[in-house]
Amino acid sequence: MKILGIDPGLRTTGFGIIHKKGNALHYIASGTVKTPAEAGLPLRLKTIFDGVNEIITQYRPDCAAIEKVFVNVNPQSTLLLGQARGAAISALVASELAVYEFTALQIKQAVVGHGKAQKKQVQEMVQRLLSLPGIPGSDAADALGVAICHAHGFDAIKALEKAAVLSNENTFRIRRGRLIR
Repeated sequence: MKILGIDPGLRTTGFGIIHKKGNALHYIASGTVKTPAEAGLPLRLKTIFDGVNEIITQYRPDCAAIEKVFVNVNPQSTLLLGQARGAAISALVASELAVYEFTALQIKQAVVGHGKAQKKQVQEMVQRLLSLPGIPGSDAADALGVAICHAHGFDAIKALEKAAVLSNENTFRIRRGRLIR
């Protein structure tokens, strides 16, 4: 299974693509989609949308995972980040990819082992987990971390979804990663 991880940002959106075969993870590609700093918001969002579409066309992932927005001290920054995230999700959904969402805490726990990891720790662990020759840039490493997080949790997510479908009453659903009635 080929997984596309997205770390959304208005200036720089990171992407990372890995292949999961059994329990093994293999690096395919990573990088960033940069928006022109002098451009207005609509053009920047279009750049993100078009960039994610181009990545999907080139690498043909099976599914996608994206980092959830966290609330910043600055509400304006949070709104702008949410709009960048929306542009990326729109591109993923327009390409008919299944999209999974993870918080920064979940991603850091999956990659480093604890949710308060520093960016440098995430970069180093991504390098180790994917046997990369060098440390990836922070945006690309974060995106690869999102993909790794999904790879680690994918089997559990599918098992929960299957259990919900097999339920006689069909009243189960997944909410915040938990099976609930």
